[in-house]
Amino acid sequence: MLKQAFARHPKVAALLAGLASATGFAPLNLWPVTLACLVALILLIQHAPDRRAAFTRGWLFGLGHFTLGLNWIAHAFTFQDTMPHWFGYGAVLLLSLYLAVYPGLATLGTWWLSHFSPERRGWMALPPLLFFAAFWLGTEYLRAWAFTGFAWNPLGVTLLPTGIAIAATLIGTYGLSALTILAAGALLLAFQRHYRPAAAIAAPLVLLALWGHLAPAPATPPGAPRVRVVQPNIGQDQKYSVENEVANFRKLAALSGQPRPAPRLIFWPEAAIPAYLDMEPGWRARLASLLGPGDLLMTGADKVYFKPVEENGVITQKLAGANNSVWIVTPDARLLGRYSKAHLVPYGEYLPMRNILEPIGLSRLVPGDADFWPGPGPQSLPLPATLGRPDLKMGVQICYEIIFSGQVIDRANRPDFLFNPSNDAWFGSWGPVQHLAQARLRALEEGIPIIRSTPTGVSAIIDARGHVVHALGLNRAGFLDSGLPPPLAPTLFARVGNWAPFALMLLLAGLAIAMQRSKS
Repeated sequence: MLKQAFARHPKVAALLAGLASATGFAPLNLWPVTLACLVALILLIQHAPDRRAAFTRGWLFGLGHFTLGLNWIAHAFTFQDTMPHWFGYGAVLLLSLYLAVYPGLATLGTWWLSHFSPERRGWMALPPLLFFAAFWLGTEYLRAWAFTGFAWNPLGVTLLPTGIAIAATLIGTYGLSALTILAAGALLLAFQRHYRPAAAIAAPLVLLALWGHLAPAPATPPGAPRVRVVQPNIGQDQKYSVENEVANFRKLAALSGQPRPAPRLIFWPEAAIPAYLDMEPGWRARLASLLGPGDLLMTGADKVYFKPVEENGVITQKLAGANNSVWIVTPDARLLGRYSKAHLVPYGEYLPMRNILEPIGLSRLVPGDADFWPGPGPQSLPLPATLGRPDLKMGVQICYEIIFSGQVIDRANRPDFLFNPSNDAWFGSWGPVQHLAQARLRALEEGIPIIRSTPTGVSAIIDARGHVVHALGLNRAGFLDSGLPPPLAPTLFARVGNWAPFALMLLLAGLAIAMQRSKS
């Protein structure tokens, strides 16, 4: 019956399989459904009569996959009034129409090189699966790179609950996505009674799952630096309100707590305060008043730049651009350091082709008259030792930056932990938990803990094995108090970066080619 449905309505089957496959991501985490949908996609490729059909089926699968998985983007449009709110749903569809090209390229490449035929039996059923895993890996990396990249929801993140995700320490997130394809392939081979090649794939995946569940997370030592993560539950509709500025600050201040004998690292969310800290000593003094000896406050706030403009013979200073930054504030009201976001969100933090799009009514989703400018990229900021706290190095990735595998730390100056301040208040109920899952993969890949502070959730402390040690859920005000989890020794992926999944891609393709030639 299933085979007949595929034969009669392959396009509908591809679209529905893609829709259902997105349920494997947070918040539903139905990863077995994702594997079953990938099995269906493989069957659809096998029965594609030509290249065009192979691409179309993969593209339709991707269209359903991204439309459901990225539904949270529509929610962001309800927080601005320049464009109609309903356009958010159109934006999700338009983005999905583009992103679906990458699964389409993966299915096209697989069909093209595999030469599917009914005579394939036993081990010779394996090369198409190896090709598919290699092509999916390659196109997923391409998706994360092309046109500034959009790496949201890589397929491998669905394996986080299984333990197999520990493979990310070796082959990264894109390699993990290839393993997801192979896991689906093993199910199909078993269903088709090709038990030996199915077992050849399944055995290492089972071992990885056991390793993932049994590998110990590093214990937080008793003398670890104390951290406090603040989540004020300030919604997007309140964040930029001048009337709420005092109340918002009082929330942040109250949740930061009173100074203690032991020094603390206090973390506030992205763009937590409407202040230009390098230009406003009064704001620095307000923040410093919350800190005890040895405390440090890490907070999001913009850095702005002006340019002289002559109007009617009078030269005035006009806002030219800004950095989305994290500042380190000391108890004596000094600024110890700053990190500026490097990977900016198109249409969120800057408007591409502004001269063309602005006249037709399109604008940024984030309020402001000027675009944000990118910072220099990953760097480690020193946090000096005070009152018995050891010297630390902090990496920072602001919001969206954390989704880019292999691009989150300065490998020449490895940090002890990553701070990931974010503003997920406009991402509905699906976006924040998907964001958290991707942050967990970065911790696992790099072997370092991650601190997340968001206005409305999900704030979390993540250990170096990707486990959520403490978390504050959506739409709750509160704080997290904990010792800072220690880092692990650099993982293989931390040493070589995305060369590791690239090597896996070549290995899979090479094995497939060798197996095909051995039987030709």
